Amino acid sequence: MYASFMGAIGSAVDQDEDAQQFMLPVMLPLIFSIFILFPVVKNPEGALAFWASMVPLTSPIIMMVRVPFGVPVWELLLSMVILLISIVGTIWIAGRIYRTGILMYGKKVNLKEIVKWLFYRN
Repeated sequence: MYASFMGAIGSAVDQDEDAQQFMLPVMLPLIFSIFILFPVVKNPEGALAFWASMVPLTSPIIMMVRVPFGVPVWELLLSMVILLISIVGTIWIAGRIYRTGILMYGKKVNLKEIVKWLFYRN
């Protein structure tokens, strides 16, 4: 999922410096996952641990922390299904951004422009 985000950012910009403005929103869920690791380890069956392991942007890290403590199979399967559906969605979104962004050579891009690319019709 994060690879599709990075691919979309890479296709939308020409220079590394331009990509930096889009990296923070992609990296924040990973940073948040690292911050909540300790509360999850202290209480792996708590509400924070459960919901963080279901949210697709944090589930790859949080679920791996919870697995050694014995996660019910249905929670593990539900987390994987949600993550797989999210991966397909982000690949679709990245493909739409790539289709337009790769042709926009030399143009400065902002978030508003990228959102417009999602709704372009052929």
